[in-house]
Amino acid sequence: MAVSSRIQLRKPFLTTKRREALIFYLLVAPWVIGFLVFTLGPILFSLYVSFTQWSMLSQPVWVGLENYRNIFQDPDIGHSLGITAKYSLASVPLRLVVALFLAILLNEATIAVGLFRTAFYLPGVVASVSVAVLWQWIFNPRFGPFNAALRLFGIQGPSWFSDPNWAIWGLVIMSAWGVGGEMLIFLAGLKGIPQTLYEAAEIDGAGRLQRFLRITLPILSPTIFFNLVMSVIGSFQTFDSAFVISTARAGAIGSPLKSTLFYMLYLYQNAFSFLKMGYAAAMAWVLFIVIVSITYLINRTSSRWVFYG
Repeated sequence: MAVSSRIQLRKPFLTTKRREALIFYLLVAPWVIGFLVFTLGPILFSLYVSFTQWSMLSQPVWVGLENYRNIFQDPDIGHSLGITAKYSLASVPLRLVVALFLAILLNEATIAVGLFRTAFYLPGVVASVSVAVLWQWIFNPRFGPFNAALRLFGIQGPSWFSDPNWAIWGLVIMSAWGVGGEMLIFLAGLKGIPQTLYEAAEIDGAGRLQRFLRITLPILSPTIFFNLVMSVIGSFQTFDSAFVISTARAGAIGSPLKSTLFYMLYLYQNAFSFLKMGYAAAMAWVLFIVIVSITYLINRTSSRWVFYG
């Protein structure tokens, strides 16, 4: 009788709480394993490689801080960072303005909104290599449509990607073509602004510009802040379009005359052309520090112009 009571009082191994915990761990396991293997693992390995000399053809040799010291003595590092910063300062405001303008158009549109939304967003999902090839044709100095349009107004267009003075500006203009992601985020922010605010301002005699400056921009400032940060991060990681255009024109990365030698292009060149993987890994960590510092500065200034609530 006592044995029977002990058997009846024994709790099952898989209680409801344990079963829920087991299901939870099984569901999150793929993400955790993927993060450890494909994200955290490579990050830690790249940090280790940055302190070594490694050609990928032999074992890494520990050199300590030598790679980081060489970075501060490499003139091409400063040049590539300057090119990247120049591109970021020009392309990020242009992308934000174009994206906001398109979002406002879609927010005001009443006919074929879905069609226009798809048309404006489509360039953002097209393969970047295809976009670079397309813009090479658009900016072709002899038969490209861009210079042909300028000639209608009596303006002789530059050689764009063949001219070291204009190549970077061609990439800046090209960057404004793929603002579909930022546009949709702006559009979502615009949809969240109550129409009663515009109606009240209109009754008080506020014009369209005043309503935009006093209502739209302040309420949309958190969205602008998000797009600004993401655009800055993306601009410092520019690679594919500059790589395709520079190598297609002269067969050399960063051509003409290193005018498009972005930081990521120089990193790629050290890693896979010069087989200096340790130096390239150190460059990657320096870029990470630069991006984090810029993001921190933007975040510190956001309290002056970003309004929540």
